[in-house]
Amino acid sequence: MVEREQNNDSESTRVGSTAALFESLRILQSFWPIALFATLAGGVSGLASASLLATVNRAVHTQGEAWLGILTAFIGLSAVALAGDFLGNVGNNLVGQRIIAKLRKELSAKILAAPLIEIERFQSHRLLAVLTHDVDTIGVFTLNFSMVAIAFSITMGCFVYLALLSPIMFVIVLLAIAFTFVGQTIASRIGVTSYYDVRNAHDELQKSYRAIIQGAKEIRINELRRERILDQLTRTIEQIATKFMHAARIFFAARAFNSLFFYVTLFIVLWLASSARVHETATSGFILVLLYVRGPIEQIVAALPLFGQARASFRKVAELSSAIGRGEISSPPSESTTTKFAGKTIELRDVGYQFPAQGAAEPFALGLVNLTIKAGEMLFIVGKNGCGKTTLIKLLVGLYTPQQGELFCDGQPVQASQLEAYRRLFSVVFFDYYLFDDLIGTNASAIHNLNYYLRKLEISQKVAIRNGAFSTIDLSTGQRKRLALIQVFLEDRPIIVLDEWAADQDPAFRRTFYEEILPELKRAGKTLIVISHDDQYFCVADRVIEMDDGRILEQPLSVDASINSADGNMECRASTST
Repeated sequence: MVEREQNNDSESTRVGSTAALFESLRILQSFWPIALFATLAGGVSGLASASLLATVNRAVHTQGEAWLGILTAFIGLSAVALAGDFLGNVGNNLVGQRIIAKLRKELSAKILAAPLIEIERFQSHRLLAVLTHDVDTIGVFTLNFSMVAIAFSITMGCFVYLALLSPIMFVIVLLAIAFTFVGQTIASRIGVTSYYDVRNAHDELQKSYRAIIQGAKEIRINELRRERILDQLTRTIEQIATKFMHAARIFFAARAFNSLFFYVTLFIVLWLASSARVHETATSGFILVLLYVRGPIEQIVAALPLFGQARASFRKVAELSSAIGRGEISSPPSESTTTKFAGKTIELRDVGYQFPAQGAAEPFALGLVNLTIKAGEMLFIVGKNGCGKTTLIKLLVGLYTPQQGELFCDGQPVQASQLEAYRRLFSVVFFDYYLFDDLIGTNASAIHNLNYYLRKLEISQKVAIRNGAFSTIDLSTGQRKRLALIQVFLEDRPIIVLDEWAADQDPAFRRTFYEEILPELKRAGKTLIVISHDDQYFCVADRVIEMDDGRILEQPLSVDASINSADGNMECRASTST
């Protein structure tokens, strides 16, 4: 099995609220003209709605010919309010969809450009949670922003009108609003903390979902495993529900308190109006506006939980950007097209690589390694599980960057800007490979040999190539690996790396692989780097190196071949060279 050199449960870089704020501003930066226009349109709509209240209040206390002017103002303000509301909602919907699209494209591009080690550290289930849950949450936040802007504008417009009607009563209302704002701020801080806990639990939920899908066979075989994963899933779901309800209760309690305080404020205004003998126009205006403005205020308050969730999601997006933001240095266009490697020699000189320590466990370290591979050579890399074989080939193909020493190709050091060109030398089938169903970057001449490859790998009766893709990949593990090998054939690159490819093959086809396929590839001029545990076939290789605890043993294996007289099969005898 492929060694697990790093602990996938490592904690990511913690990112604070300031970084989350900068991330949200960076995301909105490209769309600020549309967002500003939509917000202003919503604000104008809100102010027009507030002015309508003033117009209605004036109409109540107006008689005679002035009604024509009031009617004209009413129609005009209604048109402005409706137009602003429409433009604000359309604009923010556009911004919301653009932000979702931008986030998905940016994050996908960052993941594709990030060093492999950073992707392995961040863990796939956490990546998926950001790409799905957090992006959607931010999208919902942006879609609701227009309604909040309109509600805020209505509230501000109403307050201005109240100040004009009666400064004394407005001060009373303002003090009440300030008091409720302080309470709401405290509730928001407590609630947002719970939303952060909910968001972190979503990572574990995504991990459990992957387990019940990808581990479906194992779970059905082992009832203890099934009970355990169900218990973990249930606890995570309950934790999310509990934390979410806790945050909701805090916001609902604050909302109920605000409603109570609103009625108290309304009573104080009525008492003050009767005691101070405020003009009836001001009194009716205050009552009308206060009753109306309660709706927009509650709309703003109701949006606070959504803002809290969006803050948690912005923080997670910033955390991902911070963790994988250091993308690999891509080749400049001129260098990427002109740099070409022949692959005559691949060399590791005093190369060392160490994974980060996880807890009290000793970190795995590879090296120092010195290894030269010549073109046309068939090299077997052998050793027990976890000795560093897969780490070694990741260094060889340029997926890991040496922390010590250098990687050379054709006698020249491979620079970071040349990695893309260098990797074009290799076709690789890892032990934990991903099988793509489509074929890209294939050699035109190799396409004509497709039927030969399918027959050679004994899957021509099950799979065909249609529209540049496999007709099916719903096959056994061993047969899927044969499809991966077909992709290697079609790519027709000079160096082929196979990580325990034969481990899932039946004995008969394993023999075909070692005694027919590999020699045929060698005769075609390919350089072959093969990780293997099949010691009975070591004699096929030109050279066999053995690894132990991250180091290449000083004395390589010497392998002799003989023919078994009973069945005519090749037999290998391995010994240590002296």
